[in-house]
Amino acid sequence: MIHRMSSLPAREPRADRPLTFSSTGWRSHVADLLGELPPTLRLAWPVVVGEVGWMVMSVVDTLMVSPLGPAAIGAVGIGSNSFMAVAIFGMGLLLGLDTVVSRAFGARRLDECHRWLLHGMVLAVLVSVPLAVAAWMVPEVLARMGVHPAVLPLATDYLRILDVGLLPLLMYAAFRRYLQGLSLTRPVGFALVSANLVNVLANWTLIYGHLGLPAMGVPGSAWATFLSRVYMATVLAVAIVRAERARPSGLWRTPRKIERARLQRLVDLGLPAAVQLVLELGVFAAITALAGLLAPASLAAHHIALNLAALVFMVPLGMASAAAVRVGQALGAGDARGAAHGGWAALALAALVMLVTALLFASVPRFLMSLFTRETGVIATGVILLRVYAVYQIFDGVQVTATGALRGLGDTRTPLVYNFVGHWCLGLPIGYLLCFHRGVGVAGLWVGLGIGLTAVAVVLVGVWRYRLRHLET
Repeated sequence: MIHRMSSLPAREPRADRPLTFSSTGWRSHVADLLGELPPTLRLAWPVVVGEVGWMVMSVVDTLMVSPLGPAAIGAVGIGSNSFMAVAIFGMGLLLGLDTVVSRAFGARRLDECHRWLLHGMVLAVLVSVPLAVAAWMVPEVLARMGVHPAVLPLATDYLRILDVGLLPLLMYAAFRRYLQGLSLTRPVGFALVSANLVNVLANWTLIYGHLGLPAMGVPGSAWATFLSRVYMATVLAVAIVRAERARPSGLWRTPRKIERARLQRLVDLGLPAAVQLVLELGVFAAITALAGLLAPASLAAHHIALNLAALVFMVPLGMASAAAVRVGQALGAGDARGAAHGGWAALALAALVMLVTALLFASVPRFLMSLFTRETGVIATGVILLRVYAVYQIFDGVQVTATGALRGLGDTRTPLVYNFVGHWCLGLPIGYLLCFHRGVGVAGLWVGLGIGLTAVAVVLVGVWRYRLRHLET
């Protein structure tokens, strides 16, 4: 589960070494880029596995409460989505650790890595309090929205149990960002894959009352999720301890003084990323709500196609984390050329994966839809949606990976601005117009989404190139 910190830079960077990106010919750059692909892939694949495992966990909760009836399914769905709408802000706030830890690691300043870990943990504790209060109040909002009386009590119980596990979830996020910054990504993948097994066993035990325990129904599923998140945080904490034992680096001698400037630095980096995540989650929620105004077959097709797209999206999401780490480590080592190659390698891998899956979505969409339903109307609409997504699928992967590369440079504000403009000011209005005023239907919503994502991808890659040219000077 743990491997040694073998990816420390081979040479000690000098403080006066400038960040240069010399032009040595396209053959040299291609060779360097190809050489960057294997380490980037080694860094990314455990994170990708972890992202897929994260998505599978929520699916498992839904499947295991399904025998309890529609109200239970609805309660788990509403409760889980409502909680994540709050928790995602805290997890996004900790994304700044990617930048500061990877740069410190690239500069061979493990003492700085340790200080950033401590401040990340403190920030997790501080932000957990207002977010827990916000999550606790969500059931009141759901009641005012008119959620069905058969669903609301179950959703309230489910959500408030999840709220108890908010701090372990944020601690997991802090530990994960620290480990990724040190290129220790295997524990991340292991934690989420094994947490799914814990979640399945706990669901089976607590929902239906096996192993001598009382049957708790929907609250049992919430407690299973709580236990899984405590388990994930514990696994990563153990990973940090084992890494320190394998190669002592002074972790236990880290000064306990909390510096306001460090917390402010994390907030400055993480706040734009957190707002961006909330806005992205919001635009997909808005599109789903708009799809809910159409025929049930359109909504069902949208839901299935979105799940397939989200599953594939986990790959470039993992590549984005790898890009942030590789770029940050290279800059910490004073190697601007290495930072460029790390970012471009992640972008190339993400684009390649999304090209392959786009060909899959375009060639066998009917088969993919039939895995979820036999309703001919749902399948027919879903085929159209998957082919629409195939057109802009590469851009979806590129935009999220470019966001990670820019995060490695310390730029989290630019992706926020252009994601807001692309999604909310361009994609959503065009989708609404096509869907409801041009008679395109739910496919119009997806076309609008695709236009917004494509625009964001083009702009962020342009910004990435501009930032690299700036590093030359």
